[in-house]
Amino acid sequence: MIYPQNFEQKIGFDQIRNLIKAKCLSTLGEEKTDGMAFSSDYEEINCRLEEVVEFVRILEEEDEFPSQYFFDVRPSLKRIRVEGLYLDEQELFDLRRSLETIRDIVGFLQKEDEEDEDSHSPYPALHALAADILVFPQLIARINNILDKFGKIKDNASAELLRIRRELADTTGSISRSLNSILRSAQAEGFVEKDVTPTMRDGRLVIPVAPGMKRKIRGIVHDESATGKTVFIEPAEVVEANNRIRELEGEERREIIRILTEFSATIRPQVPAILQSYEFLALIDFIRAKALFCMDIKAVKPAFEEQQIIDWIEAVHPLLQKSLAKHNKKVVPLDIELTSRQRILLISGPNAGGKSVCLKTVGLLQYMLQCGLLIPLNERSHAGIFENIFIDIGDEQSIEDDLSTYSSHLTNMKNMMKYCNGKSLILIDEFGGGTEPQIGGAIAEAVLKRFNQKQTFGVITTHYQNLKHFAEDHEGVINGAMLYDRHEMRALFQLQIGNPGSSFAVEIARKIGLPEEVIADASEIVGSEYIQSDKYLQDIVRDKRYWETKRQNIRKKEKQMEDTIARYQQEIEELERKRKEILQKAKEDAEHLLQESNAKIENTIRTIKEAQAEKERTRTARQELADFKQEVETIDTAALEEQIARKMERLREKQKRKEERKNKKAETAPMQPKAKPICTGDYVRIKGQTSVGQVLELNGQNAVVMFGLMKTNVKTERLEHADPPKTSNVMAKATFVSSETQEQMYQKKLNFKQDIDVRGMRGDEAIQAVTYFIDDAIQVGVSRVRILHGTGSGILRTLIRQYLATVPGVAHFQDEHVQFGGAGITVVDLK
Repeated sequence: MIYPQNFEQKIGFDQIRNLIKAKCLSTLGEEKTDGMAFSSDYEEINCRLEEVVEFVRILEEEDEFPSQYFFDVRPSLKRIRVEGLYLDEQELFDLRRSLETIRDIVGFLQKEDEEDEDSHSPYPALHALAADILVFPQLIARINNILDKFGKIKDNASAELLRIRRELADTTGSISRSLNSILRSAQAEGFVEKDVTPTMRDGRLVIPVAPGMKRKIRGIVHDESATGKTVFIEPAEVVEANNRIRELEGEERREIIRILTEFSATIRPQVPAILQSYEFLALIDFIRAKALFCMDIKAVKPAFEEQQIIDWIEAVHPLLQKSLAKHNKKVVPLDIELTSRQRILLISGPNAGGKSVCLKTVGLLQYMLQCGLLIPLNERSHAGIFENIFIDIGDEQSIEDDLSTYSSHLTNMKNMMKYCNGKSLILIDEFGGGTEPQIGGAIAEAVLKRFNQKQTFGVITTHYQNLKHFAEDHEGVINGAMLYDRHEMRALFQLQIGNPGSSFAVEIARKIGLPEEVIADASEIVGSEYIQSDKYLQDIVRDKRYWETKRQNIRKKEKQMEDTIARYQQEIEELERKRKEILQKAKEDAEHLLQESNAKIENTIRTIKEAQAEKERTRTARQELADFKQEVETIDTAALEEQIARKMERLREKQKRKEERKNKKAETAPMQPKAKPICTGDYVRIKGQTSVGQVLELNGQNAVVMFGLMKTNVKTERLEHADPPKTSNVMAKATFVSSETQEQMYQKKLNFKQDIDVRGMRGDEAIQAVTYFIDDAIQVGVSRVRILHGTGSGILRTLIRQYLATVPGVAHFQDEHVQFGGAGITVVDLK
């Protein structure tokens, strides 16, 4: 249960919802975001949180997650449930691409972890979502048989469509040939200009003719130019063919509609299952948007427990954080703890000290968590679950309901007392305010007593002294203070639990400049006892803050000492391990030596026997060798022990000297210089690359950099300083010339036109002009050019094409399409 109805607006969750919607890829995810709701089911919340945690890992670690085509085709699919309706080409194209995305996402989430011996999915929560999702491979294949990769109906989508389009192409080609023949005849007789080419009007191929010559060509006048100097005539010879084209185009449209209608009829029974797959796509879009938002606010999943607990470390209000970040400021993090022993936190302190922000932070983060969102705090934090959250904050005055501010507060208190229990969280700002302080404080104390009796949890802000005393005297309620620096007279926005806070009313009044006699009168009115108690309270808070700082410093020193001890312990263990390895190696060497000695002894004895020596002498030799073996073992072991001890001592001394040098170096190390800003003329490289270029100009955060023969715009944050290229004097001169050439090439590329008109030129003039034109085109890297030579007798066209056939940089040349000039223009493709 959430109370009141405008709870989300009061804590700012409506803004969170809008920020998440902005990160959705389609209306699929936006609808899910609108439906995001508070839950009190532990398993459901934990599952939602795990989904977001896993998707954050995907966004941080994976590059291949399919997120390109999130199309919402649900309205189109619902429409074709009606018999006879069909998906058009664009809808079918969107259906195919989005079904492919669903298929790829399911495949991605169901892949097994290659590093896991048990072959489990690395994303178990998301894997469970994709477990029963249908991916429709046959449907995708069927659409691929109908549409090409650009979303257009294929020629072979049906045999009838193939026949129609072939006839359409043949008819268009015959019209083109007929028009070119008529045009050449008209040009030969002088009825039409030499450079005229067929054009298109109202979907029909026509010839542009001067008005005075329109009677010379038999046909239909379809249009005239805006100036009236040109009329467009469809020759009588091609009228029937053009009419046939219109008929074929109508047949083509009807056949396409038939194909789409037939396809829509086949998928109509599968529409419910397809819609279910789109629900999965919507959910993935929603989870992805939540993950992106949580990454923006640096949110994590705390230790989530199925009980009522708030034990937060360094919690941050995400909206306040984003707002302050725009002004290069940071939020002071909040440490707060609510447990079964201290359920209700009563926060006091000066106005504008952060009490309301603290209360809203608790409300917003707990609500976000139970809506399935990660929250910005330290990952060592612990968070629980509440069945109900109640809030009373701000001015609730209502003219329509004839409620004053205080009446509205009392109405909220009544509802909270009626519905709250041990699994509820209440958030009340300025508890007891809005009426006469004495009775207001008394009512607030009575209400607080009921809350405590019902074992409810809560965060309450107040200025009333009687409530602070109540918290001191009753178990389950604890005081807290928003800290204030009374020397600098500024709020510290830090929450300290354990003692009540002072309102610093006298100090703030004195800072503002209220007359001292007024402050003295006020102090006399409330009495010296109240002033002294408030002063003692300030002193307690100050002293506690002082000792808290001391305690933190001691804890930091202890941590450093523990780290040092752990490091030395690790080094000692490593030395001991090396010592054992050396001993083992020495024993192995000694054993090997003894084995060799035994072999030698046996050889000696065998030699003695072969020499038939006396038995007594043989026994003596064996005894001497045994004594020698024992002596070697004893002496070598003692020597090795002594040698190892010396080596260990040297290792310790060496490690100690290394630590001393390291500490001395750290103490005397100079500050790192700040990075030098990028300026015009500097030599730079793109971070992570090796090519060195020179900055030509700066435009705000962008720089124009010349890398070799290429200019490029680069963000200055992506650049770093580099040493200028090392060149000799000769090379320096060559570089200077090359720079001028680079500028000329850059200008040439900007001014280059991809068409040349050589009509009216003699053959040798035309060839020379085309030669220069093709050379320039190859230099600036153009892939296609056009040469306008007209038709005429065809001599100029033949000469030019003979030349093009000899140029190595020319890949291919052909006539322009009949609609754009036909044989009067040669299109050249360059390598």
